[in-house]
Amino acid sequence: MAFEADVNDHKIVLDAGISGGGQDLGPRPKALLLAGLGGCTGMDVVSLLKKMHVSIDSFDVKIEAEMTEDHPKIYHSIVVYYIFKGKDLPLEKIEKAVNLSQEKYCGVSAMLGKSSKIEYKIVLEEA
Repeated sequence: MAFEADVNDHKIVLDAGISGGGQDLGPRPKALLLAGLGGCTGMDVVSLLKKMHVSIDSFDVKIEAEMTEDHPKIYHSIVVYYIFKGKDLPLEKIEKAVNLSQEKYCGVSAMLGKSSKIEYKIVLEEA
């Protein structure tokens, strides 16, 4: 059940879990879709905030998703949490960066949005 993918000269092992007949040697393919979404929108937001001269102490993207019960099982709803830590974080600029990523730049979000409801939530934490 394990497959090795060569992505831009980087090896990634994908596998099923033990209960699915695999050896759990790597992530499942659908989980990689969510990781791709997090990376895509996260890179957008970091790049946009840098251009806006916004300084943050740390930034995380966390994703929760629900799958359909019937086959083919797909994500029917996805929530992307943008978690920023810093002092005096400018909410307006952060919202602008997140919105630009969602609406204009993140191709993974655009693709997944064709089959899934995607919600976005911004969390600001004082450092």
